[in-house]
Amino acid sequence: MTSLLVALLLAATPVKVEDPWTRATPPVAKVAAGYLKITSGAADRLIGASSPVAARVELHVVEMKGGVMRMRQVNGYDIPAGGSFELSPGGAHLMLVDIKRPFKEGAKIPLTLRFEKGGEVKVELQVRALGASAHSH
Repeated sequence: MTSLLVALLLAATPVKVEDPWTRATPPVAKVAAGYLKITSGAADRLIGASSPVAARVELHVVEMKGGVMRMRQVNGYDIPAGGSFELSPGGAHLMLVDIKRPFKEGAKIPLTLRFEKGGEVKVELQVRALGASAHSH
């Protein structure tokens, strides 16, 4: 009975987004990358995103192919039940394309994430310094 209760509680846990951030951009930049960590009690899939400050938001991965690092667009990211999926520099990330204005350090960028089962989740990307890494807060 206890394991059933735990399973039901995990399945009912909504999608949770932690530490959403991006880097400040130079004045002429047309793209920016977004990073965050997604956890969910039930298996789900991030299938899209949008932001009023970008013409579109694409889901990308970085992979090594023939000794060359390449970035490619994907249709989604799977979030395992009771687990997490992290978007980070050098790996999976959101690409904000044709940004309407430079991102300034300290600002917040509105972003809507679309999940297959969890629906829409609104977050704000915290703009960190131009050279920020995943661990610089």
